[in-house]
Amino acid sequence: MSAHEIHIQVNGESHQTTAPARQMLSDFLRDTLYLTGTKRGCETGTCGACTVLKDGQPVKSCLSLTLQSDGCKITTVEGLANGDQLHPLQQAFLDVGGLQCGYCTPGFLMSSFALLAENPNPSEAEVRRALNGHLCRCTGYSQIVESVLKAAETLRGN
Repeated sequence: MSAHEIHIQVNGESHQTTAPARQMLSDFLRDTLYLTGTKRGCETGTCGACTVLKDGQPVKSCLSLTLQSDGCKITTVEGLANGDQLHPLQQAFLDVGGLQCGYCTPGFLMSSFALLAENPNPSEAEVRRALNGHLCRCTGYSQIVESVLKAAETLRGN
């Protein structure tokens, strides 16, 4: 299998490395950079657990080749917190109970982060649309949506 040199920025840190032609971005993040917050779930793009931000937009990293991210900025769930200080979105998930087992949480957080960056005052319906394509087997989604709405309030200073 051929390998190609890539330049990629992950959570603000630049990497110049060689990636196999068929390597999925999720595998690169987990196995090369040891950023295990990005979860492997279905590996078919159905569950959303592997969602990361590529140049600010949510992508399912199990469907994206590492090579397709050459020259891009990737943000994983590890990139949301500021050291030990949780991002307000992460804190809202904790406070409201928007997570149970936590396996799906990184994907929900990343899509929610992208939504709030684009729309700081989303309606419940807009949150639900933004989270379409994410599966959770534990919470029933209500607390996830409430978490995003609470984070939006916090970020707006309400």
